[in-house]
Order: sequence, then structure tokens, then C-alpha cells
Amino acid sequence: MRVTINGKSEEVSGSTVLEILKAKDVSPQMVAVEFNSKMLERDELGSTVVKDGDAIEFLFYMGGGA
Repeated sequence: MRVTINGKSEEVSGSTVLEILKAKDVSPQMVAVEFNSKMLERDELGSTVVKDGDAIEFLFYMGGGA
């Protein structure tokens, strides 16, 4: 299925947001996820089904600064 991840069209095989995160080797604890313009809670990642044409944004936490 083809979805948009962080603004780029990609072919993915996972059926939930959590499966896609795991396939991309991204720890769910290290990102916030926006799915079709809605922020997801962590407990929703495994139950949110992804369909062809959906849009997903992975927002990574960054540390640092002075």
C-alpha cells in the first residue's frame, strides 16, 4: 500500500501505525505520531489501521541546547 510519510510517498507493508514504526526501526517512545492530521496517543499506535493514501508524520524528539 502507498502512504505519505513525512511528506514523501512510500510503499509500506504494515497494517497499523505501530507495525510501520517497527518496520522503519523507529522506537515508539522516541516519536510523536500525527495520522491524517490527528495526533495519536501511544496506546493508539497498535490499533490505528493504515489504509492506502493515508498521511503519517513522525515527529522526533530532540535534546540538547545551551
